[in-house]
Amino acid sequence: MAVTAEKIAHLRAVLSKPDLAPQLSGVRLGDVAVDAVLKDGLHPALHEVFAPPGHEVAATGFAVGLARRLAPEKCVLWVMQEFSAREYAGLCATGLLEFGLSPSRLIMLSARHVEDALRAAGDALTCKGLGAVIIEINGNPKVLNLTATRRLLLASEQHGVAALLVRLGAEEEASAAETRWRVSGACSDKNADLWGEPVFDVRLIRNRHGRTGRWRMAWSCDDGRFRTAEASGTVVSLSSGREAEAA
Repeated sequence: MAVTAEKIAHLRAVLSKPDLAPQLSGVRLGDVAVDAVLKDGLHPALHEVFAPPGHEVAATGFAVGLARRLAPEKCVLWVMQEFSAREYAGLCATGLLEFGLSPSRLIMLSARHVEDALRAAGDALTCKGLGAVIIEINGNPKVLNLTATRRLLLASEQHGVAALLVRLGAEEEASAAETRWRVSGACSDKNADLWGEPVFDVRLIRNRHGRTGRWRMAWSCDDGRFRTAEASGTVVSLSSGREAEAA
């Protein structure tokens, strides 16, 4: 009897430790079909968003949507290389606000080298005051390998801060990410208002907890949720300059 009581006391002590406490349920995106595949939702972990050539704007917008779902109240840190602003244009505060992410909750950090960006992101993921860290990396640098993504994943899961790795001009490679998305721009809904809602052709090509799939998802800027897009009408134009597109 004494042994049993001792084991129970030890178990209670283990479960009371924050790092070992049971994880909370994930966040649902809003699209019924996607949420069914994700099962208990999207967790604070490492998630990759790939952009096919010419669809960098769409991938950026999709990542912003994920960040808002995962961090509806907390600040978001956006880490990017200096090269990104020259190659793909900078982010537009007005566009982010219209998309539902207030610039007052966004912290921007520009790094000259990939190593600096990854180091800063890893440090930021230990800050529980942040809700998400978006890491924008160009191409396939050697330093962004399986080991590096494992570090990001572990830091994200341990501290409960989501890590969104936005890959521009990159090929898919080995990664420890919980999910991997490939996002393109799609047609706006035929019954949408004059400006319509952002619509994405989304492929979930890696899911450590279940199935994969492909959907047309619309983003509602008003309530900050994704939904299933209806039949298409006109094509939403895509631009290599994110400032022009977001405005």
